[in-house]
Order: sequence, then C-alpha cells, then structure tokens
Amino acid sequence: MMNRKMLLVAASIILNLVLIIHFLHNNSSTWTLSWTNRAAEEAEDAASVSCSGHGRAYVDGLGVLDGNKAPCECNNCYTGKDCSFLLPDCHAAANSGDPLFLEPFWMRNAEGSAVVESGWHRMSYHFYEDGSYVSAELERIIRKLHNVVGNAVTDNRFVIFGTGATQLIAASVHALSQTNSSSPTRLVSAIPYYNVYKEQTVFFNYANLKFGGDASAWKMSKHNDNMTQVIEIVTSPNNPDGKLKRAVLDGPNVKTIHDYAYYWPHFSPITHPADEDLSLFSLTKTTGHAGSRFGWALVKDEAVYERMKRYLTLSSMGVSRDTQLRALQLLKVVVGDGGEGIFHFGYETMKKRLEVLNKTLSMSTRFSLETIKPQYCNYFKKLRDFTPSYAWVKCERLEDTNCFEIFRAAKIIGREGKVFGSEERFVRLSLIRTQDDFDQLIDLLKKLVSREVVRADSI
Repeated sequence: MMNRKMLLVAASIILNLVLIIHFLHNNSSTWTLSWTNRAAEEAEDAASVSCSGHGRAYVDGLGVLDGNKAPCECNNCYTGKDCSFLLPDCHAAANSGDPLFLEPFWMRNAEGSAVVESGWHRMSYHFYEDGSYVSAELERIIRKLHNVVGNAVTDNRFVIFGTGATQLIAASVHALSQTNSSSPTRLVSAIPYYNVYKEQTVFFNYANLKFGGDASAWKMSKHNDNMTQVIEIVTSPNNPDGKLKRAVLDGPNVKTIHDYAYYWPHFSPITHPADEDLSLFSLTKTTGHAGSRFGWALVKDEAVYERMKRYLTLSSMGVSRDTQLRALQLLKVVVGDGGEGIFHFGYETMKKRLEVLNKTLSMSTRFSLETIKPQYCNYFKKLRDFTPSYAWVKCERLEDTNCFEIFRAAKIIGREGKVFGSEERFVRLSLIRTQDDFDQLIDLLKKLVSREVVRADSI
C-alpha cells in the first residue's frame, strides 16, 4: 500500500515538472528581451562616450537621428570633439542652481535609475486608475522618502505634483489669494529672498496680487493694517544664504507658503520634521534632476488643495506621465537604502567644497563669507555644519559698492545681491554645479585673493 502511494506522489511530481517545462518552452518570449534591446543599446552607446571626463553624450544629441554617434556636450570652459581642450581666458559659471554635483552618484547607480518605457506608455491626456493626474505609487514613494529623511510630516496631507517647484509657487499663490477683496493680496518674503517670487508676481501682473517686498519691513509698515491679506513665502533653508528660516508675520489675514526645496541632508541639518499647512519640495534639489521639472506640495487644507489642483489642471493638465515615471525610478533608488547612498555622497561632496572655499576666502579681508552655526541633524544623528548650495559673499571695502561687478571683472559670474532684494555688496556664487565648474571657481577666486595680498604688500 505504501509503495503505491509513493509511486503516485512520484508520478505527480514528474507530471508537474513536464507541464512546467512545456509552459516555459511555449512562453519563452516572456523570459527574453525583445523590443527593449535597441533602446538599451542606444543608451549604453551614449553612456560609453567618455568626453575626456569633461562632458557627456546623450541619446538625444544633435545628429543621432542621422545615424551618427552621440556627440559630446562639453562642460563650461571645455571644447573639442571629446571635450579635451580647456579654453583659455574662460569665465567661471557660478550663477545657476543646477545640482550637477550629484551626477557622479547617478553614474554609479546607472542600472537602478535607468528608465525604459514603451512607445504606448500612458498616451492619454488623462488619468491613472483612480482618475487623477497623480501616480499613486509615486505618491507612496514620496511619503516614504519624507519618513526616511524625517524632514516633513505627511500624515493628513494631500500630495499634489507640479512642473517643478516654480509652477507650485504660482499654484500656491493662486490658491491662497483673496479674489473677493477690493484690495489686492500682498506677497512678501524676508530679504534676501528667492528672486522668482517677485519675478512671477510682476510678470503675470495679477489683478488680485501685488508684490509687497520684504516681510520684515512689511511688519513695521503703515500698510500692515490687519485688513490687507498677506501671503508670506518662507524659504528654509534660504536661497541665497542657506539659513533655516521661520515666518516673520502672523495673524488672521496672513497665509504662509513654506518652500523647503533645499531641506535635504546634503544641504542642511534636518532639525525637525516640517509640519506646515502648505510645504513645497523639488526633485531638482533632492536628486539633482533639474531638467525633469518635477516638484510636489504637501497640503493640509482640502479647499486649498482643490484650488491648486484646478490651477495645475488648467495650466498644464498635470505633470508629464513620463516625468512621473522617471521621478518614481529615481526616488526608488533614494529610499532603497534609506537615503544613505545619495545623502552621504551629497553631504561629503558639499562638505569638501565648503572646506576648500573657506580656506580660499580665509586669506581675504576684502570678501567675507556668510557662515551658519552647526546644528544637530536628526538624519545623520550628529552635530554637523550647514553645507549650503550657495556662497553668500559680501564685499567689505567701502569702494566695492557692486560686488557682482567686482567678481565679473575677475571672470566669475555669480548672481547679483539686488536680485534677492539685498544690497549690491552681496553676490551669490553657486557651489553645486560640476566639479569642473567648482574647480574653475576656486582657481579664479585664488587669483582674485592673491591680487589682494599683492596690493597689501605694496602699500
């Protein structure tokens, strides 16, 4: 009897194995790549072009469609077919906020961050399964990201996507502006403030919104009559000076937008989870992917969320589905190891750059660098320095009334202090571009400071 049972079990196992082999043989196409091969080959081909380490080749480079090999696109000050020639007498590019310092991290994580999509991927104008413009999986990853970093509360918050934080600023201002008042809402921000706040308001020439300037000055102004509605934008860490900021104004007629684009461990100690009514974040400063144009807002009030959603729907029909797919893939890499890879890489890179910059400017009495006291970081679990994206530099000599021009004469192109509502004695220098850009900046700063030392010796 036992032998018969054992024979039946053995026969059953053999039959199952035969069926599995038969299934795999007839469905072998599911186990081999087919239409993705060409896309993968093109991506690998472009990525393999070295460009002498001073540039990159891209799949969409000029001439690729004609069958040519992806050409090199050179970093600032480099030229030639393979970007091997350093241009003499070149200006250092220290103006833009492109976080290209994170590029080496993504080159090391090429496999996990790569995206291949079919030609029919989400072709519709419209919706995901829940009828929204928002990928539920991307929203889930974003909530997980904030939980991992500890920089924002996401419980009881609506998540809304925008084409970068720039579009979300406009959507937030629209959602909070009073439309039924005889007096326009005033938009204010503490000096030095991010210049786009003013530029957007002036350019769009809103009927119900005017730029009111410095939040601190507004607090003391006679126009602050507790009747006019005010929207204050608080940028923390601040652009341009990197400081953690708090709202200046309060009261029943004050609404606040918190711009936390830079509140990530590579730039700032994470001192607390932001718990605000409306907070803005950006993929640009999180992963470095400025070109993808993706940002998100955490919104507590449903009515504000609905007004923002209406604005984004009418202005752009939501964020590109291709962008959402790429953001999802990138953030999966970030949260995969608890952020340890990218945030440690970013922090160490910025820390080294700040050390070099401080050493260079420590030899100068003509220029001073804005510094910030270290604070305890809940993410790294230690006391640490700030490693801001920008150097906020002041020209100390009385005769140096325009700091931007002083640096431009030294072939360093920064951003003028007056753009941020500040004095012209300040200039913002970007520290987050490529290593080539940073090296050029330091080289020219050393020459500028050395001329100062020579001048002192000759007096």
